[in-house]
Amino acid sequence: MAEHKADPERTGSSPRALGATVRTLAETLWFPAFFFTGFLVCYLLPFHNPVPHHVDVAVAGPTAHQLGQALEQQRPGAFDVHQVADAQAAHDAVTDRAATAGFVPDAEHPRLYVAKADGYSLEAVLQKTFTGVAQHSGGTLQVHEAAPTAPGDGMGTGLFYLVLACTIPSYISVMMLLRATTLGRGRKVLTLVSVGVVESVVAFLVARSMDVIPDDLLAVPLVFLMTQAVALTSYGLVPFCKQFFPGVAMGLFVLLSMPSSGGAIPVQMVPGFFRALHPVMPMGNLIEALRGLFYFDGKDVWRHTLVLCAWVAAGAALIALGAWKERRAARKAAPGAAEEAEPAEPPVEDPAFELPQPCAVAPHQHRVGLPDPGLTGQVTDEDGRPLAGVAITVTGAHGRELVRALTDGRGEYAAAGLADQYVNVIASSPDRLAAVARIRVRDGHPVRHDVRLASRHVPA
Repeated sequence: MAEHKADPERTGSSPRALGATVRTLAETLWFPAFFFTGFLVCYLLPFHNPVPHHVDVAVAGPTAHQLGQALEQQRPGAFDVHQVADAQAAHDAVTDRAATAGFVPDAEHPRLYVAKADGYSLEAVLQKTFTGVAQHSGGTLQVHEAAPTAPGDGMGTGLFYLVLACTIPSYISVMMLLRATTLGRGRKVLTLVSVGVVESVVAFLVARSMDVIPDDLLAVPLVFLMTQAVALTSYGLVPFCKQFFPGVAMGLFVLLSMPSSGGAIPVQMVPGFFRALHPVMPMGNLIEALRGLFYFDGKDVWRHTLVLCAWVAAGAALIALGAWKERRAARKAAPGAAEEAEPAEPPVEDPAFELPQPCAVAPHQHRVGLPDPGLTGQVTDEDGRPLAGVAITVTGAHGRELVRALTDGRGEYAAAGLADQYVNVIASSPDRLAAVARIRVRDGHPVRHDVRLASRHVPA
């Protein structure tokens, strides 16, 4: 009886097979692992037990120093107290955004000026803290809203959800446009701008209809700037981050932006790392700009607008740099300089939205939802008659087969989903001489390559 030995390569027990499996799992699961860790660190950490950090309080009168020392002993690092002249100055400090709260330590009627526009949870902490201060002095605290929110924004978080509704779709728009290989860079940028216009107008109208925000149309261009800060920067990062782009973009505009925005949890109540990010991230700057516009007489709107403009400019610069990089690579990969060509860059892969794979499609039979061909052509004989059943093979820069198709009854073929690169198109038939050509496939510029095949049999 013949003895059969197990093949370690087939059973997967060899070190090489195990290494390949580990590598495949790492390449497949890195993004969910990154997202899982990111949510634990960036959401559970700052939101599980929010406490105040260095909340500015303007205190009227000479007792400010003593009150500051008492609060520091009770809650170290929670409040920064500074003295103002009188009750009106304490109120104005809140409306001018020079302080988060204003306190008037009157023996009989102590007053606390707060701004619900800065967040309901912060207001609740301030009321609880200074209710205790007032009771210790024998008085009953009177709370005055110096900057109330719109009637439909009872929790003071409406701006956060308005901004969130425009942030994530801006990133997703980039991911979906990466699938549109028939659109060039210019049309994709124009599409992102158009989507931003629609998002900002619709978001404003919906929020206004729900009475979540006041009626101020200047909010529309501010929201539009934020959509472009996210969309253009994300699109500009694609050629530099390659397959890691989803993690980089989601890390920037979701994992880091939301906790540091000060929208869901006031920025004064999150850890120091996120407080440090607050002045530079687009989401937080839009929320602060809208707060200033709606509730604080335009205070510091210009400063936050400049930060948003800087993000838009950075995105535009990245896109321009990516275009230059592509042209430089194309010159090196031009016919006649193949030996000097850089290795082909892998297409960006999004773990949430699968990019189109190269495939053969039927010529002249395109429907909504199906990919449009980026490469088409016709194969004919020496006399110009179409040749059916000719094999068309498209290979990449290193000879890897991308698409294989057969010409139809009219000698035509079509292929879709090809990335921006140089490809080799090989036309072959058993009774004819094969033809090979090097073709540049570009996003937004469908290429037609016709082939004429000569017969293998030389006439007598």
